[in-house]
Order: sequence, then C-alpha cells, then structure tokens
Amino acid sequence: MNHRRLLLLTAPLALLAACASAPTPSDYAAETPALDLKTYFNGPLTAHGLFTDRAGKVQRRFVVKLVGRWQGDVGTLEEDFAYSDGKAERRVWTITALGDGRYKGTAADVVGEAQGEARGNALRWSYTLRLPVGDTTYDVQFDDWMYLMDGKVMLNKAQMSKFGFRVGEVTLSFQKP
Repeated sequence: MNHRRLLLLTAPLALLAACASAPTPSDYAAETPALDLKTYFNGPLTAHGLFTDRAGKVQRRFVVKLVGRWQGDVGTLEEDFAYSDGKAERRVWTITALGDGRYKGTAADVVGEAQGEARGNALRWSYTLRLPVGDTTYDVQFDDWMYLMDGKVMLNKAQMSKFGFRVGEVTLSFQKP
C-alpha cells in the first residue's frame, strides 16, 4: 500500500518535470551586454577550462589560447589547447554569420556543421565532435552555451552526450586582454 501511495504522490511531480521546457536562446534576448561573436571573438583571448565526467569528477584541466579574425561575415577562430597532463591539441573553426543571430561553423574534428544562435548575452552552439579517447574515436554531441558577462569575460558550459546519455560537461571561462 505504501508503494502505491508513493507512486500516486510522485507521479504528478514527474510529469511536471517532464513538461518543463529546456532553455532556448530567446530566453536571454533581454540580457545584456549583447553578445556579438564578430566583436568578442576578434583578436587574442585566453580560456581556462575543465572536463568533468557524468559523476562530476574533474578528469582534465586545460588552458586555451585563442585568436579570432573576421573578414565580413566569415571568421576564423584558432584554438590551441594545453592540457594539465602535458598533451596539446589544436582546433581551427571557420564560423559564418548567417544573419538574425544565427551562425554555422566547421572544424576538422567536427562532424558536419555546428549550428549556433545568439540572443541577448547568450549563444547556444550545437555540434558533434569526433573525440579521440585512447585508441578509439567517439562522435560526441555538444550542447554548448556561452554567456557574455561583460566586455572581457564570457562563461561557457557544455553538456556532452552519446546516444542521448550525458557523458560529461565542459566548463570554460574566456578572458579578453
């Protein structure tokens, strides 16, 4: 009898949680300062970040040196990663502004195209990254959110998933000189 009562009491809460909508970029349309990728990702930047597994344990820390350059609506963002375990990695993005706060991007280790939408101080960037782990490579989906805090600092939080299951999270803090 107690199990039945517990089920009846918790079922409505579970339904409410299931109906809660995920955030969208338009939720941040009124937030300031407004994020303009061409302005923020222009010139040198430094980012400090970490990767946590699905249990929340820090697995890797890293520093990224970035340089962005734009010609019209097409930008190049060079990222040089230095990991705490001594390994290094480079990623070069080509980002195209499509208008109305929408962007697309490509990089050598990105499967297909990344899709982005900026509203207010936020950018949602969605893509699949081909991620080497040991002797194997996995295609991992990124749901990447960036929030401009002021003219110099941007925070980035990315959920990583595989087959719809969360496998970890990346957290970054970008800083302009």
